[in-house]
Amino acid sequence: MTQTPEKGLEENQFRAARLTKLQALKEKGIEPYPSGFKKQHEIKNLVEKYAHLETGQETQDKVVVAGRIMSIRNSGMFIDLHDPFEKIQIFSHKNHLNEEQLALLELLDLGDIIGVKGFIRRTPRGELTINSEEISVLGKALLPLPEKYHGLADVETRYRQRYLDLIINPESRDTLRARSKIVSEMRSVLNNEEFLEVETPMLQTIAGGAIAKPFITHHNALDLTLYLRIAPELFLKRLIVGGLSDKVYEINRCFRNEGISTRHNPEFTTVEIYEAYADCKDIMDLTERLIKHIAEKVFGTLTFTYGYHTLDFSGSWPRKSMVSLVEEYTKINFLDIKTDDEARSAGQKLGVPISATDTWGKVVEIVFEHFVEKHLIQPTHVTELPFDISPLAKQHTGDPRLTERFELFVNTWELANGFSELSDPIDQRYRFEKQVSEKDQGNEEAHEMDEDFVTALEYGLPPTGGLGIGIDRLVMLMTNSQSIRDVIAFPTMRPKK
Repeated sequence: MTQTPEKGLEENQFRAARLTKLQALKEKGIEPYPSGFKKQHEIKNLVEKYAHLETGQETQDKVVVAGRIMSIRNSGMFIDLHDPFEKIQIFSHKNHLNEEQLALLELLDLGDIIGVKGFIRRTPRGELTINSEEISVLGKALLPLPEKYHGLADVETRYRQRYLDLIINPESRDTLRARSKIVSEMRSVLNNEEFLEVETPMLQTIAGGAIAKPFITHHNALDLTLYLRIAPELFLKRLIVGGLSDKVYEINRCFRNEGISTRHNPEFTTVEIYEAYADCKDIMDLTERLIKHIAEKVFGTLTFTYGYHTLDFSGSWPRKSMVSLVEEYTKINFLDIKTDDEARSAGQKLGVPISATDTWGKVVEIVFEHFVEKHLIQPTHVTELPFDISPLAKQHTGDPRLTERFELFVNTWELANGFSELSDPIDQRYRFEKQVSEKDQGNEEAHEMDEDFVTALEYGLPPTGGLGIGIDRLVMLMTNSQSIRDVIAFPTMRPKK
């Protein structure tokens, strides 16, 4: 957000006034930024504990709380004190405070962090209140908070200064807390099913595990070009080869040097899961089981509102092949089309952008994106994805042009990707070589050759099912967040000049 000169001047004036108060605190021998405070009660717990208090009822129960001042009235006689979850009113009066403490009230501002000792009562107006007997300054705020009645509506400021967003907007706090609970329940399910949580490198010598453009960095001591992780897949499968466990998973930060949108951030979080002796169908079952558990445990429902749609995660989710869905919406059965040239011609007749190098499978994917995705609102497993766009998936036994791979679509978005993993080292080498050829032809997202991974496969990978779920998108759907930036605490932003 560009700051106007008038606003900048206003903030400087507010800050100057607060600096004067800061100096006054120091002159009184009050440390405005102390090392600690012995808080004994959480405000939210007090609100629950004393919910029974009648209007006007007083107690002799002493409490010690701390929080941020969000409202000051009557020269400090009434203060609304907020902790991360709740608020409580602080009543400061000469009947309970000495002259030094009364003078301290004049040096408090909105946004200051204070500690309060006193006793609980409910006012004649029904407000749960602490009659303060001692107030401690715990953090003097030098900048004013945004005007509370309008909140913090400017999107740029909300994302750039997330701390202000969280102070002002309880909805933002709720969203990020929901994210934490979603991840926690995800771990709970996988741990209970005896999956082993592991960690794999974020700095890699080969950009692998997915088809995407990587971020590139350099290690000075080794004079080595490194890539930020696109996906942990190849390392997780190495662990299966090594026999660390038949079930492994990683909740991981990935990085892709691609565009930014309401659904894309250059760094994002996924969970990747691998289970030996499982296939694509088992992994679809796991996907449903995992997401349904999270929905019920965190939100108590399998039905969510997102924008104009009601999303229903109950029941068994449809499983439809990509080719059959394309036929449903275009009346073209690509299984009847035998060559790349014929596929490109069919795609061009449909009016979608097709290049001269697009293969049969790539054309199917492009047509699917243009004609089918927009219809996939309710949870749907799109199965049997083309071989050409699936370099790490096992080839379909019924048709070599297809693979044992699925993508879960919800609200038109790809939410999860899973398959029966390719375990044949000779086939895997062939797939990598084909990707290298595409890279040589200018495809920056094509997969590189990973000799060590092929070597690992030559020692034997058991039949394995793999799954990746986009955690950011899952949180978006379950919290009705319209932008991925709403569910990432600190999204990537262009620096302000």
